[in-house]
Amino acid sequence: MRALLPVLLLVAAPASAQQAMTVADFLTRADALEKRGVAALFTADYRALRDEVKGAGLALRADRAAAERAGRKPIACLPEGKVPVDRDEMLAYLRAIPPAQRGVTVRAAFNRLMARKYPCP
Repeated sequence: MRALLPVLLLVAAPASAQQAMTVADFLTRADALEKRGVAALFTADYRALRDEVKGAGLALRADRAAAERAGRKPIACLPEGKVPVDRDEMLAYLRAIPPAQRGVTVRAAFNRLMARKYPCP
């Protein structure tokens, strides 16, 4: 039974505990989706990319709240409510990252974009 415990923990691990998507992987998948045109909107890859950005936004909000509770300056100060993330702006920002640096997570890149777009006073 003890030998099965690591396997069971691995299988039972939540999806959020899986390795985060890199910018390189994100762009590879986004480029493939762009070639599919409108049909891409109905694919699992499209939902995965959308959820990756949405998750990065939710994490950034949580990080801001934690930083404020701890008395630290947040990474970015997003406006209240839903922050529209323009698809073209996001892709342009990710594509501007040099290929050698695209091993960074989408979340880290998103944080940098939002810090530039919504700096804290």
